[in-house]
Amino acid sequence: MFSKKKQPAIRSLIADGNHIEGHIHFTDGLRVDGSVVGDVRSSDDKNSILVISETASITGEVHADHVIVNGTVKGPVYARRMLELQPKARIEGDVYYTSLEMHQGAIIAGLLRPTPAMMEEKPTLKLAANN
Repeated sequence: MFSKKKQPAIRSLIADGNHIEGHIHFTDGLRVDGSVVGDVRSSDDKNSILVISETASITGEVHADHVIVNGTVKGPVYARRMLELQPKARIEGDVYYTSLEMHQGAIIAGLLRPTPAMMEEKPTLKLAANN
């Protein structure tokens, strides 16, 4: 279903204990351990990854190709390719995804909305036949 593209390197960090107010635009990879009040958005023209650790909180929209959440997000999450929700993930907002992996313990207080690309794909259905 998805090509095995190499993940971009995480080149930026918002460390635990740091608080940022304002929108953040990044390329490649970003790891958030602190708190952000504002939108966090990757560039659309390059493959991107966003890691939101268990100590992190974001209040605002989140946009990236691959999003890994183990902290708190208050706002909608847009994962253009893959969304991974780790056990301590807490999202208050709608989630837009193409592919979703959700671990036991993760909580979403919002709607799960597949992206239009996901809706257009026809899943392969294989049935066991009696011969």
